[in-house]
Amino acid sequence: MFDERSYDRRRFLRDAAAGAAAVSTAGLIAGAPARAATTAASGAAAPSGAVSFRWWGTSGWRIDIGNRTVLVDPYLSRYDTGLFKGAFDEETPLTVRPSVIDPLVDRAENILVTHTHWDHFNDVPYIAERTGARVVGTLTAYHLGLAHGLPSGQLAPVKGGEVLDFGAYTVEVVSSLHSRNGAWSMAFPGVRVSRPPKPEKISDLPEGDTLAYQIRVDGGPSVFFMGASDFNERNLVGLAPDVAMVASAATTSTADYVPRLMAALDHPKVVVPVHWDNFETPLTNPPTVAPNDRRRLDDLIAAVRKASPRSRVLVPEYHTAYHF
Repeated sequence: MFDERSYDRRRFLRDAAAGAAAVSTAGLIAGAPARAATTAASGAAAPSGAVSFRWWGTSGWRIDIGNRTVLVDPYLSRYDTGLFKGAFDEETPLTVRPSVIDPLVDRAENILVTHTHWDHFNDVPYIAERTGARVVGTLTAYHLGLAHGLPSGQLAPVKGGEVLDFGAYTVEVVSSLHSRNGAWSMAFPGVRVSRPPKPEKISDLPEGDTLAYQIRVDGGPSVFFMGASDFNERNLVGLAPDVAMVASAATTSTADYVPRLMAALDHPKVVVPVHWDNFETPLTNPPTVAPNDRRRLDDLIAAVRKASPRSRVLVPEYHTAYHF
């Protein structure tokens, strides 16, 4: 049942912060990668008190809130599975590349996992072990974390509906849906209800149910993060984020994806497309984009402009610090 009090609280907090929340205007031109007014080294910490958001490709983000760091779906190893060459191999061995990860991840206190496909979860156990970060995710993420040797106390299973208080920021967990392929299905469906053997290949990492997250920074913006291009709009009512990180749809299987999403999120001030890059290429600018994905990105931008004309679209570049 819809809770009107919850809606009013969320809306009030969003509107109260609106006057203070500013977006770097450089790069707010849709259709080309953005260049923010402030660019920092990819692994550098934000100054004390500052809040910055850096895109790490796919649906991955590094959020620095003062001297505290939150990661969303950090997939940095980015190895070849044949997916972008039309020769996808589901037996591709899982690979972690410390030489790529370590310079970028100096710290983390929370890792938010939207779902457990390899391009979202692959590097999570390594990063959690290295930094001691808490892994927030589905029950599948919990059991996969155990399979990688992480202690249960470092794993926080959630379902959606939780609002987690970390002092300087809160994380609201939203039950969500994974996108569908052209056959109205998905790769590697399924969940893990008990600890499996340690995963060895990409097909050992199932979708495992899908979540979205909204981070609300104390005195700062509220930002919504998606990891896949489908959603239950009833679960989004009242979130009303300032900024929405929106996954680009790979197919048209989900009806009226953008209009329903913009309406459910109450037309965010800023929309940032994600999950449109070729995530099997190095994490260097400019992002590599397959021709089909370029068309889908353009279609997403056009659909946002039509459904939510007052929203600004920011097409991000890797490692660039954005301030909202």
